[in-house]
Amino acid sequence: MSQTITRGFKTLLDEANAKIRTIPAAEAIPLLEREDTVFVDLRDPRELEREGRIPGAVHCPRGMLEFWIDPESPYHKPVFAQDKTFVFFCAAGWRSALSTATAQDMGLKPVAHIEGGFTAWREAGGPVDLSPKPPRT
Repeated sequence: MSQTITRGFKTLLDEANAKIRTIPAAEAIPLLEREDTVFVDLRDPRELEREGRIPGAVHCPRGMLEFWIDPESPYHKPVFAQDKTFVFFCAAGWRSALSTATAQDMGLKPVAHIEGGFTAWREAGGPVDLSPKPPRT
């Protein structure tokens, strides 16, 4: 018997995008210099190695996001306890839209994501670190 998906990824993305702040890549680039902003890279480590990283971005694998945000979690990361704006991104903006909605629902604020993700960032001329090994979080 096959499964019947009643709310597909497109619906989930539409719902997330309706309630979160989305920043065009060109507008996100100047935010990289701000001390009150944390960029959060949700991509898989292989994507970082293959495509590069936004300099200074915190790497948080998508599967760990909820655990790293919650101070009650044994996996909590102090970066998420800072009083800063969190700008999430992935490769194309899908994972980051869902992650931004989740973080917002958890109470993390302010949060936003980069429209079009890392791909749009590169196309807009954003700086990219091509070092062979990603920095530790």
